[in-house]
Amino acid sequence: MKDDEFRPELGRIRSRGSKAGKRYAGQVRAAINRAGGRPARGARFMGSRTGRGGAAAALLRSRDRHAAFRQRRVIVKARIVRLAGKGLDGARAHLRYIQRDGVTREGEPGKLYGAEQDRMDGREFLDRADGDRHQFRFIVAPEDGIQYDDLRPLTRRLMAQMEEDLGTKLDWVAVDHFNTGHPHTHIIVRGKNDRSENLVIAREYVSSGIRERAAELVSLDLGPRTDREIEQHLRQEMEQERFTSIDRQLLRTRDDDGVVSPSGRDTFRQTLHQGRLRKLERMGLAEETGSGRWRLNDDLEITLRRMGERGDIIKTMHRELTGKGLTRSAADCVIHDRSSEPAQSVVGRVVARGLANELDDRHYLIVDGVDGRSHYIDIGNGDATEPTPDGCIVRVTPRSTEPRHVDRIVAEIAGTNDGRYSIDIHLKHDPSATERFAETHVRRLEAIRRATTGVEREPDGTWIIAPDHLERVADYERQRTRVEPVTVDRLSSLPLEQQVDFDGATWIDRELASGSPEPLRDAGFGREVRQAQGRRQQWLVAQGFARREQDRLVYRNDMLRALHWRELNRVASQLSKELGLAYAEPRPGEIVEGTLRRSVELASGKHAIIEKSREFTLVPWRSVLDRHIGKEVSGVVRREGISWTIGRQRSGPSVS
Repeated sequence: MKDDEFRPELGRIRSRGSKAGKRYAGQVRAAINRAGGRPARGARFMGSRTGRGGAAAALLRSRDRHAAFRQRRVIVKARIVRLAGKGLDGARAHLRYIQRDGVTREGEPGKLYGAEQDRMDGREFLDRADGDRHQFRFIVAPEDGIQYDDLRPLTRRLMAQMEEDLGTKLDWVAVDHFNTGHPHTHIIVRGKNDRSENLVIAREYVSSGIRERAAELVSLDLGPRTDREIEQHLRQEMEQERFTSIDRQLLRTRDDDGVVSPSGRDTFRQTLHQGRLRKLERMGLAEETGSGRWRLNDDLEITLRRMGERGDIIKTMHRELTGKGLTRSAADCVIHDRSSEPAQSVVGRVVARGLANELDDRHYLIVDGVDGRSHYIDIGNGDATEPTPDGCIVRVTPRSTEPRHVDRIVAEIAGTNDGRYSIDIHLKHDPSATERFAETHVRRLEAIRRATTGVEREPDGTWIIAPDHLERVADYERQRTRVEPVTVDRLSSLPLEQQVDFDGATWIDRELASGSPEPLRDAGFGREVRQAQGRRQQWLVAQGFARREQDRLVYRNDMLRALHWRELNRVASQLSKELGLAYAEPRPGEIVEGTLRRSVELASGKHAIIEKSREFTLVPWRSVLDRHIGKEVSGVVRREGISWTIGRQRSGPSVS
C-alpha cells in the first residue's frame, strides 16, 4: 500500500484499554529475557527474589546448562511452617515422628544431629524456637543416596553452603532416614537469623537454589553423571507409568496447538521421545495426528503424577503386608486417598501406620478389613488421630461435610429470633430442651468461631447467626475434611488372637451380641475373625456366659456387663496395690471429683484414673481430658457418660 494510507492511532502501548498493547509488551519482555538482558530501572518487582539467597539463586540459574545436565540429581522438598497457636505442638509431633523406630539401616530410632554434634536434644532445639514466627522443613534426597554410607557429612556441607549463600548462621537439626529405597535427610531450620531477627529466604532459593547446591556437592562426591548413566536412566524413564523428565521436555516443545513434533539432530533423543510417545499412546495420554505429530492429553502431567503416587502406595502396601506375613492379591488391595475417600466405613486390623507425606505430616493407615480386602487410607494430619498400634481393631469412617443436626437447630432458632442464639433463647424456643442439651450447641458454635469467621459472639454470650449459617458450616466442615478426612475409632486395643480367651468384654463379644454385626467375608482377615469367633463361643459356653439350644447359641443378657466388671475389678485391684488407695465404684447420679492422674487401657476401652486423698475411681475416658492430666476435675455420672468440670469450681466450663 502507499505510504500516505498508513494512519497511526495515538495511545500508550501499555495502556489498560489496549489488549494488543499488553500482548506486545509481554513479547518485548520475553525477548529481552531470552537475549539475556536485564529489565530497566522501574521494571516489575520480582517477589521470588525477596529475602536472603536471591542473588545466589539467580547465579545458580545462569550457570552452564551442559554442566548442570551432568550433575547428580537431588530432590529437595521444602515447607515453611508457622509456629503460632498450636504450631509448636505440631513441631514437637513432627520432631518425634522423624525420630521414630525403624528409620535407620539397623531398624533403630532416628538420631538427631546438628552442625557439630552427632547427638542433639530435640527439646532444647524447640525450647530455643519458642517464640519463633516460623520454621523451615526440608527433605533432601540424592538420587544416588544409596551410595552414601553416612549422609551426615553431606548434610553439614550443604548447611554450611546455605549459611554462606544466606549470609547468616543457621540453627538447625537433622535426621537421616534409610527406611525407603531412597535414603534422605529431614532438616529443620529455625526461622531466626544470627541476629535473632525473622529469617526470610528468597522463594527462588528455596525452590531451586538449595537443590542446585546439593546437586553440586553430590557431583563432587560421586563425580558427574557419565553419558552411559544418563542414557540408562532415560531408557528406564521411557516405560515408567509416572511423570518423568522426558514428559517435561515434551510439554515444553508443544506448539500453540498443543502438538509435539519430536525431531532434531540428536538421534538418541529423537528415539527416546518417539518411544515415550508410543508408551503414552498405549496409556491413552497421547494421540498421533499424522506425519510424526502427536497431540498430548491436557491432563497428562496430573494423570501421570497420580499414577506415580498410586504405584508408590501399592509398593508400600506390598512391603508392609509381606513384612507381617500377610498375602493379599492386587485385586484385594484398595486405595482410599484424598481424591477418593471410602464411601462407607472400613472395619479391620491395623497393619501399619506411616507418613504419606513426610513434609506435611499427613499419615496413612493400612487396614486389613473384615471384608477380606486390605485398605490404604489417608487419615490426614498425624496429630488429629490418636495412636493406633499395629494389631488393634479400628473403624475408619469418612468425615461428612454436611451440617449437623445441631447446626440446623441453631439456624432454625436464630431464624425466628432476629439472627440471635443463646442458651436462654434456646430454652424459650423449646421448653422441652434441657440446659445441658443447649450447651452442646454453644460448644459447636465456639469450635466454628475458633476456626473461622462464620459466627460472632457478643460479650453477653449471645451469638450472631448469619442467614447463610448452614452454608458457612458446610465450608467449615470442608476445611476440617482437608485436615481430617476420616475419623478413626479404636474398637479394641487387644489383637484378635488375645481376645479368644480374654477374661473381659472384647470386640468379638460385642460383635457376637450385636443384632447387626459387621459382615464378614470368608477371606483374609474376615476369615480369621470367623475362626476367632468360633473359638470365643466355646470359651463363653465353658464360662457360663452362653448356652447351646438346638442349632443356635444363646448369650446371657448381662454377658457384656458381667465381663466388663470382671476386667474392671481385676484392674482396680492391681491399681489399688500400686497406688496404695481403695477403689470406689462410681454410680449413676454420683459426683466424681479428684485429680485426673492418667489413663489406663482396658479391653472395653480407655479409662481415666481419678484420685482423691484416700481412694480412686475408674471412669470412661474422653479425648478432651488429654490436656487436663494433673488437674482437679469433677463430673456427674450419667447413663450416657459423664459431664465433666475442669478445675475446682463446680460452675466452671464443662466438657461432656
